[in-house]
This record gives sequence, structure tokens and C-alpha cells, in this order.
Amino acid sequence: MNSIPLYRPVGIKELELIMDSGFKKFPPRLSWQPIFYPVLNQPYAEQIAAEWNTTDAFSGYCGIVTAFEITADHYAQYTVQNVGDSTHNELWVPAEELENFNSHIIGDIRIVQVFFGESFTPPENSRLAAELLKFR
Repeated sequence: MNSIPLYRPVGIKELELIMDSGFKKFPPRLSWQPIFYPVLNQPYAEQIAAEWNTTDAFSGYCGIVTAFEITADHYAQYTVQNVGDSTHNELWVPAEELENFNSHIIGDIRIVQVFFGESFTPPENSRLAAELLKFR
């Protein structure tokens, strides 16, 4: 089966929901989030995580880069969107299609990098804190 690697920068709350799924799926979007947008390369995911998530209270002042693979056939159903320079490419998945998108993930969602902001404090969930602090 052919697969495509994708990356998703997340904050602490989203990572906790990913963990709750056994690292198998991304949580539903919030009412104000019409799209789910994984990115096509790790450097762009790291840029978002380091520059945005680490300064955002909602993200827990922590930027977490996740990586996963999706079937090539399902990937082909979406148009790549460029939102900046040549490396800023995203796959825009409508929020209502996320559960179906999740069903095409191959294997586990993995944590590949973590960035900590100045206001970061470890979460109360000891399992989650342990996962994050492996990268400190």
C-alpha cells in the first residue's frame, strides 16, 4: 500500500485527545475550525509549532510536531494549498471529513519534535507530561 507522510503541529490539549485515541486519530475540529490542515513537510510543521504554538495559551505554550502516514489514494482526493513560501504547503480537509480522513491513517500518529515556550508548565496528566518532557 502506497502512503504519503504528513505532519501536524498541535498543542497540549490536542495531543491529549490524540493520546486518548491510542495515537490513531485526530480529534474533531472545534466549531470555529472549518478545516483540518496537516502540512506536507516537517520543517514547516516545526516553524508553526515553534513560532505560534509556544506563544499561545490555548496550546499550553507548547508546540508539538506530529507525523503520520495516510494512504496515497485518499491523499489524492485533496488539493495541496500553498499558503506562503514554497515550503508552506498544506492539505485542507473539511472538518466534516476528518473522521473519514482518520480512517485512512496508516499506523500510529507519532511525536517527532516538541518546542517549549517561556510560559510552558508541564500538564497535570503525568503520561502526557512524560511524553513531552522526553524532548526537553
